Amino acid sequence: MIQKSLEELEKKIGYVFKDKNLLKQALTHSSFANEQKINKFDDYERLEFLGDAVLELVSSEFLFQENLSMTEGQLTKLRASIVCESALAYCAREFGVEEYILLGRGEEITGGRNRDSIISDVMEAIIGAIYLDSGMEQAVNYIRRFILSDLEHKKLFYDAKTILQEVVQRDNKGNLHYELLSEEGPDHDKLFVVEARIDDRKIGTGSGRTKKAAEQKAAFEALGRFNVN
Repeated sequence: MIQKSLEELEKKIGYVFKDKNLLKQALTHSSFANEQKINKFDDYERLEFLGDAVLELVSSEFLFQENLSMTEGQLTKLRASIVCESALAYCAREFGVEEYILLGRGEEITGGRNRDSIISDVMEAIIGAIYLDSGMEQAVNYIRRFILSDLEHKKLFYDAKTILQEVVQRDNKGNLHYELLSEEGPDHDKLFVVEARIDDRKIGTGSGRTKKAAEQKAAFEALGRFNVN
C-alpha cells in the first residue's frame, strides 16, 4: 500500500508537528522498523507507553468533572470502556489512521493494518508524540476531539452488548446469544470471529483479538440493524 503523506494526516488531526520524526515514529510498527537494515526506524512502542499515561490522566479528569454524581467504581468502569482497545480503534478509524501506519511486509499480508490492537496502539502513540512535541495542552485538545467527543453516540459502541441485551429483552425479540465461528492464529495474537444471534437468526458479526471484543463488534453491528441511536 502506498503510504499517504504525513501532511495529509496532520490536516485530519488538526495538529502540525514541529518534529516530523515524532509523528513518523508514532506510525511505525516494529515489523517495519525491523525491516530497515540501513536507516533503522524507531517504532511506536515507547510513545504508546507515554500516550497511554497521558490518556488515562486526561480522560480521568474529564469524567471526574462531567459526572459529579458517579462513584469511584462507576468512573473507573466508564473510563475503562472509553480507553479500551476496541474503543480506541473505533475512534482512530473515524479519521482513517490505519491508512498511514508503516507496517512490515509480513504484518501487512496477515492483516495488521486492520487489527484493533495495532490501530489502538498507534492512537496512543500519537498522543505521546503530540505531548512530547508541544506539551499537555495540545495532547488534551487531540484527546477531547477524537476520543472524548460525542460520547453519547460512542456509548452505542462502548456498551454495545449491554444495550443490545436491553433492546432484545424490552421488545421480546427472542433469545440473544453469541456463537464463535472461528479462532485463528497463535496464542499471543489470536483472531476470533463471532456471530450475534437471536434464536437461530444471525443479527451481527464481529471479529477481535479476544472473544469479548468480537462479541462487542457483533452487538454493535446488530444495533445498527435495529436503528438504535
